[in-house]
Order: sequence, then structure tokens, then C-alpha cells
Amino acid sequence: MRDFLTALFNEAVRLADADVVLDRHLPQDRTQKVTVIGAGKGAAKMARALENLWEGPVSGLVITRYGHNVPTRFIEVLEAAHPVPDAAGQAGAARMKEMVEGLGADDLVIALISGGGSALLSLPLDGVSLEEKQAVNKALLHSGATIDEINCVRKHLSAIKGGRLAKACYPARVLSLAISDVPGDDPSVIASGPTVADGTSVADATAILQRYGIKGYDDKLQESVKPDDPCWENMTYRLIATPQTSLQGAADLAVQQAIPAMILSDRIEGEAREVAKVHAAIVRQIQDHGQPIKPPCLLLSGGEATVTIKNPQGRGGPNAEFILALCDQLRGVHGVYALAADTDGIDGSEDNAGAWFDPTSLERMEKRGLDLHHHLDENLSYDFFKALDDLFIPGPTLTNVNDFRAIYIAPKK
Repeated sequence: MRDFLTALFNEAVRLADADVVLDRHLPQDRTQKVTVIGAGKGAAKMARALENLWEGPVSGLVITRYGHNVPTRFIEVLEAAHPVPDAAGQAGAARMKEMVEGLGADDLVIALISGGGSALLSLPLDGVSLEEKQAVNKALLHSGATIDEINCVRKHLSAIKGGRLAKACYPARVLSLAISDVPGDDPSVIASGPTVADGTSVADATAILQRYGIKGYDDKLQESVKPDDPCWENMTYRLIATPQTSLQGAADLAVQQAIPAMILSDRIEGEAREVAKVHAAIVRQIQDHGQPIKPPCLLLSGGEATVTIKNPQGRGGPNAEFILALCDQLRGVHGVYALAADTDGIDGSEDNAGAWFDPTSLERMEKRGLDLHHHLDENLSYDFFKALDDLFIPGPTLTNVNDFRAIYIAPKK
């Protein structure tokens, strides 16, 4: 069963791989000179795929997360920190902005955007220090704020997000090719929308900071680039991979193996442990009543779960915490196997993408003397699953279409 669920994860990742999806979204004429920019966990692989497909002169710069690099021939790849920005990302973003300033109307820029780009492409506004950007990022990440809320604040403290990178390119033509890692696939949220108009405001960002009790930034926020700016005349934006496409690919693969599959949603958000409660309730409904699908069957879902950090020394991301909470919610339920993993290969800041649950998990937990509630309350999901040898560690996938959850449910005995 683990091999089966791993195959589903791999199929979801394959359908978001730049080598698979980029070609069909490039212009037919690939002989002209192009400047390539971009950022995200998939930026390096996207850059290499573009190099292999483009016929004309290619140059440029993209920024990816440490450990997510691949060799390129013409496009420079810089590595920087994620999810909290660092000086490398700031320096790279400044260089990228300078690279496109001064381009003319006959120039073509291709922007390669993927999840993680917001932290990696960090260039604070004048009057905002890198240390202040780092502090607000940490505070928002620990608060349990949604990705939309986090990126709204980022856009109003940045000299490059919220459409400002596109404005720097003007009057050059810009083609943005994006891999979505956000619920709903809103281009203005993916990597904080460096090449799309922003419909949020300083007032929105201020309200978010107030909601989570984060102080000291209200007078530093500045408006982003709005839809009526003339710079959008020469802009084209295309989504080349989405969470829904990947979930559907996994569902199709399951059906090919005679296992009925249901996609609950590609945009589930909320606290990981609360998301687990809902999934567990659906599992019980399926086993007890055969609704909304009869077992044996597979449930799939995506989106972006969050974790409100209670223990600053905790280890583990939202996918491992989801599985840990699922363990608790499925006590007494048999015949269930589950995998929750981030499609970028890294769940939080450790080396795992997520974790496993199977019918022996609780029994093995008791034999090892593990206190499930202690590990859940102290955000120690990584330690819990490491002790069970149930961490899922595929390594960086060089793409990102957000969380992937797959639950196999056998008939009730």
C-alpha cells in the first residue's frame, strides 16, 4: 500500500514537472533573444527546461531554495533561504530588478514563477530592513496565518512583489509561466505576484497584522501596483501546472488500478489538526455508511494546511502534523492507510515531505512508549514519526503544487 500511495504522489509531482509541462506554453517563435527571470522552488528546473527548448539567445537569473538547484548553461541560478528570507535572496532580487530595468518594447522577458518565490525574492522597500522582513515573516508563519494573508503583507513591504517586478520590466514584453502552489490558483498570491496586478491594499495588510497582533509595520507599508497601471499592456500570464491537475492525475492512476478515487478539494486550508478531524470524520462515514463513496476507495485532497507554533523548538511541518492528528482521530478504525506530503519534497524545514499512517501506527506507538498528545501539543510531529520510521523523505522534487493527501479506506470488518 505504501508503494501505491508513493506512486500516486510521484504522478502528482510528474504532472507539475517543468520538463513535462513547459513546452506547450512557450511561444511558437523561439528564435528571438530572451531574458529569463524568476524565483521559486521549481525555478532552477524550469530554467533548465526553457534552455533546452529555446532556440535563440538566452540569459538571465532565477533564485531557488538551498538544495533545489540543477545545472544550467546560460541562466544563472542563485540559492537563498526559505521560508524566512536571507541576504542572498535580497541581493539576488536586487540584481534581477536591475537586469530588467532599461529594457525596451522590443525585448522579451520570460518570468518563471513557482511556490516559495515570495520568500526567495525578497527586496524590502526603502526604510524596511532585511531583519524587519525576517521578523514579520517569522511572526506570520508562527501565527497560523493563511498563505493569502502572509503574501498580502509581503507585497506591501516589498520593492519587487505585488507587480513591482513587472513594472520594472516595462515597456518590455513579459510572459509569466507559473506553477501554482496556492489554494484557488490566484496569480497575485503565487510568489506574492511579482508580475501581476494586485487587488489588495495597505488597509488589507494592516488589518492582517492587527488580526495576529503583529506591531511595528503599519507606517512602513506601501501600495502595490494596481490593475489600472499601463505596465500591464505588454503582460501575459499562464498557469502551467496546478494542484487540481496533479490531484486528477493521481485519481486517474488509482482508477487504472481499479480503486475508485474521490477528490475532496484542491483548496483545503486551515489548521492541520482541524483538517485532520474533518478527513477522519469522512473516513468514518465511508466505513460506517458507504457515503459519499463506498469502500474500498481513495480520498485525495490538496491545499495548504497551516500550523500555529506553540513550541519554538518544535520540529515538523503541516503535513506531518496532519498525519499525527489523523492518528489520534482514527483510534479504533481499521483498514486505513494515509500519506500526507508537500509536493516540493520538504514539509517545513526538516528533510521530510510528510509522514505515513497505517493500521499498525497506533500499536507501534504504544510499544515505543510515545505520547501522541505530547508530540502534537509541542509541535514535535517530526520526532514522533522518526521514532516510528514513518517519515516520508523523497527529497526535493524541484516543483511545488502544495499539499498532497491520499487516504486509502478498506471496507469495515
